[in-house]
Amino acid sequence: MLLKRNALLIISTLFILFTSCKDDKKVVKQTVITFKKEGELTIIKSDSTKVNLDIEIADTDFDIQTGLMYRDSMKKNQGMLFIFNDFKERFFYMKNTHIPLDLIYIDDAYKIVSFQKNAKPFDESSLPSNTPAKYVLEINAGLIDAWALSVGDIINYTQK
Repeated sequence: MLLKRNALLIISTLFILFTSCKDDKKVVKQTVITFKKEGELTIIKSDSTKVNLDIEIADTDFDIQTGLMYRDSMKKNQGMLFIFNDFKERFFYMKNTHIPLDLIYIDDAYKIVSFQKNAKPFDESSLPSNTPAKYVLEINAGLIDAWALSVGDIINYTQK
């Protein structure tokens, strides 16, 4: 009797588990993250020509850690400026980043000090600044070369 009751209990438990775990084919949609203009940035090249961008600003821990992750695109005249409280070597990576990027490292005097070009989507390899930086500007891959940017060019920005 006890064996029969235990067998019935096991069978009914398995039935509940299997029927409650069936595939309901629920689709979870990811929230689309869109660009939000929070400021304007100008890159002043050594020949005095200028490149103007609309920027999002990453200056909180959450914004800095998330950056451009989960974005599907960004316009040519847009970028994200990371603003740090300290001046030291920076290390970025492309985890959960869908679009290829160029990274521009900038010192505390707003001078470009180094680049990482054509960072590949989803690549978790370290992308170091190789020198201290206070700011990092992320733009679409290929724009450093297209705009002929150089170490020593200067940026300035305004925040809304």
